Amino acid sequence: MPKKQVLILEDDEALSRLIADELEAQNWDLSIHHELASALDWLGSHQPTLIVTDMRLPDGNGMSLVKHVVENWPEDKRPGLIVITAFGSVRQAVEALQAGADDFLTKPLDLDHFLLAVNRVVANRDLKDELYQFRKLSKQKDFHGMFGRSQAMRNLFEQIKVIARAQGPVLINGESGTGKELVAKALHNESDRADGPYLAVNCAGIPQELLESEFFGHAAGAFTGAGKARKGLLQQANGGSLLLDEIAEMPMALQAKLLRALQDGSIRPVGQDTEEQVDVRIIAATHRDLRQQVAEGLFREDLFYRLETFALSVPSLRERDEDRELLALQFLQSMAVAQGKKIKGFSEEALSVIRGYDFPGNVRELQNVIERATAFCSENLVKSTHLPARLTQVSADKKVNPSENSTEIDADLLVGSVLPTLDQLQKRYVKKVLNEVNGNKRRAAALLGIGRRTLYRWLDEEDTEQD
Repeated sequence: MPKKQVLILEDDEALSRLIADELEAQNWDLSIHHELASALDWLGSHQPTLIVTDMRLPDGNGMSLVKHVVENWPEDKRPGLIVITAFGSVRQAVEALQAGADDFLTKPLDLDHFLLAVNRVVANRDLKDELYQFRKLSKQKDFHGMFGRSQAMRNLFEQIKVIARAQGPVLINGESGTGKELVAKALHNESDRADGPYLAVNCAGIPQELLESEFFGHAAGAFTGAGKARKGLLQQANGGSLLLDEIAEMPMALQAKLLRALQDGSIRPVGQDTEEQVDVRIIAATHRDLRQQVAEGLFREDLFYRLETFALSVPSLRERDEDRELLALQFLQSMAVAQGKKIKGFSEEALSVIRGYDFPGNVRELQNVIERATAFCSENLVKSTHLPARLTQVSADKKVNPSENSTEIDADLLVGSVLPTLDQLQKRYVKKVLNEVNGNKRRAAALLGIGRRTLYRWLDEEDTEQD
């Protein structure tokens, strides 16, 4: 693993060496300075994880360093700050903490206490970073209940806006769980029919013997049990929109009557001699390939072409990797509120598992996964142990049995007459993985089993070394 970087600003060389020895044993990369000017100059080109500074310095005051960091680093990039002094007072401690320091320690320094403070400050820094990212993502505006910043979703949102202004029927294609119902509602809300009724019906959920009556209504006495006239869905949705979900399940006989309604707006309720006019925009949705259904004689060709006047395709979650973390955080936020829990976000390991799973059930499956994780989580962060076993097993399998897109350590990583160090080998392997995925850092991080922030930190450290 790459070393965490710490700036130690202490004019007492013996104490600075003692602190350095303790941190070096915990795999910290050290930068030791004895004067404020030197530390400020170093910070101009470095971004440490932690800063440990004395209060009194030969050329200034440790508070100047604290204020410099607070003023020049954004909240999510700010290093942890520990102030130590031999002349501690309550007033100084309050002043340091108010200025932005994370902890205030007095000399003589208790090393066990110091290490506890370091671990606590770094853990809190990571938690603040998670919270910052969570709040940043939670401010993402939705589009009629849909969230997405991927190009695929941005294209879909623009298509919805354009098609909503038209009047013809719409066919929405997409895998189960992609959010076709939300797309249909967005089409209605963006249209000039938004003030009219919006109804949705699952064609697979109505008994076949009731389908015609359900869609077109019936007159009183039309059949046994029809004691009074009843309006059908097309009549109820007059002036608005009607979503026919799972349109591929509609019987052929009913398809013919629906086509008539689409062509001239005429319907005839069951048992009624006269026709009625309705003004309804039909929005059909299906996870099946209707063109294939037509070829197999299971769906009317003329109805298919009429419905396909305006066709929309909702991308699967596999096609919108950029949205996965955003959606997970949005779901977590709402689920945490609903369940009365104070969960701030996900651990890096949990995010890595979520990124590496394909979610065949798409957004609906992701939502169910987050709901379950929220229920099982009793901490500030959702961890991989809170996720379903099928997700963590896939992540483990990918590490043991890399996919065709991953790479194994091979001869080109061991070039040279001298065997490389682990650090050198890691850098070569990261480069190889990035090359294999054409520079896609999200995919590279998933294959490496790390978070993207960790990958970015590795790359930043390498760039700094090359400079």
